[in-house]
Amino acid sequence: MSAIEEYTTQVLIVGGGLGAVAAALSSCRLGCRTMLVAPDSWLGGQATSQGVPPDEHPWIESTGATASYREFRSRIRAMYREHLPLDSRWKLDPRLNPGGGHVSPITHDPRVSVQVIESMLLPFRVGGLLTILRGYRPVAADADGDRVRSVDFGAFSVEADYVLDATETGDLLPLAGVEYRTGAEAQSDFGEPHAPEVADEANMQAVSWCAVLGWDPGNRLPPVERPGSYTYWKETVAPFWPGAQLSFEKIDPITRAPQTSTLFGTGLKGADPEPGTMNIGGLWAYRRIHRPDLFSPGLPFLDATVLNWPQIDYWEGPVFDVPDAEQHLTRSRELTLSFIHWLQTEAPRHDGGEGYLEVILRRDMFETPHGLAREVYIRESRRIRARTMVTECDVASEIRPKGAGATVYADTVGLASYRIDLHPTTSGDSYIDIESYPAQIPLGALIPERVRNLIPACKNIGTTHLSSGMYRVHPAEWNIGEAAGALAAYSVQHGTEPHAVHERADLTADLQSILHDRLGFELEWPRHVAEVPRWAPQLQWIIREKRDGWRVDKS
Repeated sequence: MSAIEEYTTQVLIVGGGLGAVAAALSSCRLGCRTMLVAPDSWLGGQATSQGVPPDEHPWIESTGATASYREFRSRIRAMYREHLPLDSRWKLDPRLNPGGGHVSPITHDPRVSVQVIESMLLPFRVGGLLTILRGYRPVAADADGDRVRSVDFGAFSVEADYVLDATETGDLLPLAGVEYRTGAEAQSDFGEPHAPEVADEANMQAVSWCAVLGWDPGNRLPPVERPGSYTYWKETVAPFWPGAQLSFEKIDPITRAPQTSTLFGTGLKGADPEPGTMNIGGLWAYRRIHRPDLFSPGLPFLDATVLNWPQIDYWEGPVFDVPDAEQHLTRSRELTLSFIHWLQTEAPRHDGGEGYLEVILRRDMFETPHGLAREVYIRESRRIRARTMVTECDVASEIRPKGAGATVYADTVGLASYRIDLHPTTSGDSYIDIESYPAQIPLGALIPERVRNLIPACKNIGTTHLSSGMYRVHPAEWNIGEAAGALAAYSVQHGTEPHAVHERADLTADLQSILHDRLGFELEWPRHVAEVPRWAPQLQWIIREKRDGWRVDKS
């Protein structure tokens, strides 16, 4: 190894996303010395540095998450109540939605998540169980047969009993020689009806470089600089898309029918989108993270939303395992900047004319030179070849017998629920959006076929291109990471290995009792949820908000 410094630890977590955070919590809570090496100073991945408000299932307020994920959500609300000047009517709301967005009942500023995550990890750092090193990515791994001995980060190396890959794209898998899959499997691989006839390793979901937009009626700043690729994005139309990406044109993910979106929806009254004036159909309200009526009167809080809309999906090429990956990352960033420039200068306005100069790029949000998120939002990772592969056939309600629910796993280590939601891909596939049953996370999906001491802790578990579409969202990634951290700690403390825990029913049951009794995991869905394929989360949030007083225009 070429590293300068050498560290040793019981559990090494590589990556800084929600899976990494949750893995650190469970490993430390079970008493293991843990080191977390993250690529960025912000921990939290899709919830923070990538800027994506929580994508959650409809039952998240009552069931379907681990105790620590509930604590994470509870602390977000507490942070607003205790440290921000809320209007008195919101302080006591037990289901405070800070942003009032429709994608989740807890849309919020990503910087709040950063603070909450740091506060949750702080006791273990103070106690000496957890070491965090920031700003480093793995460059090599020393693998000896079926074990990973150490990971090299350039300036240092870390030797560990167990190594958790919690990176956004499964970066350790090729470095350590772990067998993995990318892209789309063939129908013949797992019998998935929506899989292509021929496998395509480069067929991956679009990435999105997100940003936060603010609404400032008094803005006097010039539009963002027009990127060099602006004309390309304005004129090029993908074969599966109804118009250019610099437009309000999109398609319905389920029916694939062309649609024309609007910025504020049909309920806008005037140019200023004050709370209570936006219909749910608008782009702005969907991932809104600041609502001015939340705060005390007179304070200059801007209305703000996260730009993570179909128009910035970048599908022209993969961002890993290809020689031009960096070029694609650059172009995805240029696409987002191009869309913002178009929105400010050429977008058709709801009140006539062109361009919303009132829309500003919140350059303060992520502390980056370009003003966009610190990291690109990754929807699809490398995925291990696992002892158990979860497929479309295990979760899709149109394939499963009516009322049967998803496949039940005796080795369940948690829960996940979302539609099989695949965005357009690098090989030219349109949306694949399939209703699914709430599902479990099998322990076998966290066990590589061969390597004994590497555990996936993010979107890199044993799923297929299709089924990964429901395991990639916030509570699922958290649960995966937390289960991975607990599995590593259990293996250290019991002198065993993950493969043995999976193979022996008594060890599996012992781990499950620890997950349930000590860490507060839910291992199965309530029957009334498990057997009914429902999916109307936005409607549920809005019904509650209307009932509790947030005005939604009915026009």
